[in-house]
Amino acid sequence: MNISSNIEQVFKRLIPAPFTLAAILSLLTICIAFFFTGERNAESFISILGYWQNGMWNPALLVFAVQMMLILVLGHVLVLSKPVAWLTRKLTNIVTGNASAVITVSVSTMLVAFFNWGLGLIFGAIMARKVGEAAKERGFEINYPLVGAAGYVGLMVWHGGISGSAPLKASESGHIASLFSGSANYPIINSLPDTIPTAITIFAEWNLILFGMLMILVPLVLWLISRSTSTTRIELPEEKVKKKNLVIEGAERLDHSKWLRIVFGVLLLAAFIASYYGDLSNGNLTPNMLNFFMLGLCIILHRSFASFLSALDEAIGGAAAILIQFPLYFGIMGIMKETGIVGDIAGFFSSMATEVSLPVYTFFSAGLVNIFVPSGGGQWAIQGPIVLESAVKLGVPLNKAIMAFAYGDQITNMLQPFWALPLLAITRLKAREILPYTLILMLIGTIVFIGGLLII
Repeated sequence: MNISSNIEQVFKRLIPAPFTLAAILSLLTICIAFFFTGERNAESFISILGYWQNGMWNPALLVFAVQMMLILVLGHVLVLSKPVAWLTRKLTNIVTGNASAVITVSVSTMLVAFFNWGLGLIFGAIMARKVGEAAKERGFEINYPLVGAAGYVGLMVWHGGISGSAPLKASESGHIASLFSGSANYPIINSLPDTIPTAITIFAEWNLILFGMLMILVPLVLWLISRSTSTTRIELPEEKVKKKNLVIEGAERLDHSKWLRIVFGVLLLAAFIASYYGDLSNGNLTPNMLNFFMLGLCIILHRSFASFLSALDEAIGGAAAILIQFPLYFGIMGIMKETGIVGDIAGFFSSMATEVSLPVYTFFSAGLVNIFVPSGGGQWAIQGPIVLESAVKLGVPLNKAIMAFAYGDQITNMLQPFWALPLLAITRLKAREILPYTLILMLIGTIVFIGGLLII
């Protein structure tokens, strides 16, 4: 039995289903808050439950959830369009075995995820599934869980990419000040800029270099693993294709009109350019900008409104498990924020930090918190003020501190299966089957990011 099989057995015994894990983390957070952050009495326990409930239904976090769900759903809709389906077929055709499968899937997934995390997640899942189907049809053997892990690697580069929550939010005018609302720390607040443009975070030369390194190392590691792990024939259930003889008449012709969707799609893209030209020219992107652009692109690339709505139905189904778990993690976030757990974690690391080591400590603290709160934007809302305040006090460039947070948040996605739910649904794999391989990739990514933060 090889190392990956041993790790898989350990994960099989220890890792439950993602929803169960969210419930366990909720209970664990309540216990930590009760026993370690205040008086252990009935009043304290009731307060913690109140923080939990308030966190679940926090209006600002629910707005963020809608933004993130739209990124995910619109990304899925885009992948289901004919042009992207053509691309996945072309990529699948070059796969002839285990090694070419993991290289093709991982490289294409990371490139797409750098543009959009939701698109990358669904694209990687569909690529893994299509490779599995090709292996079954053409009779070659692959390590399907390893291919599934290759389809998930976009989540270890997304936060440093164009849809990264922290750098995008920091580029919004007034966002940084809003992080400190209610704070009386005026010297720190007054020393902060209104925005930190994505030109010096996402599009900084050093960030692109680190991404390029991972584009080489991740496929290389997966290729090495593919040579030392066993392969099997793939047995995937047949997808039932529903054939309908549509009789289109009356107003239904508008639903299937080619020209109406082109006119509307062009109008959306024109409004996008007109509204956000200034932000685009300055290298700034926000979640709303990204969703606006994605909506216009989805309308243009689908054959009709009917095709778009059909893809939308499928995409929403794949995101359902994540939607129902968002409130649970927001509840954990509410407890960790109001009881000061996040502050204690970040403060513990910051108290030992110097100008050189603060980005590294920020990386580790963000990674740790992400296990409890697997939501980059939600986590940024809590941890962001601590990250920025520590950076100001120690003289660390703010853009570097933000990206250190982003790197730490994204790397432990390889350990936390929350965002793998759509991939697991599409590929029919289990979390414990892909986690042994994503854990290895997490270690490789950690080395790259820490090395980069120390050298920058």
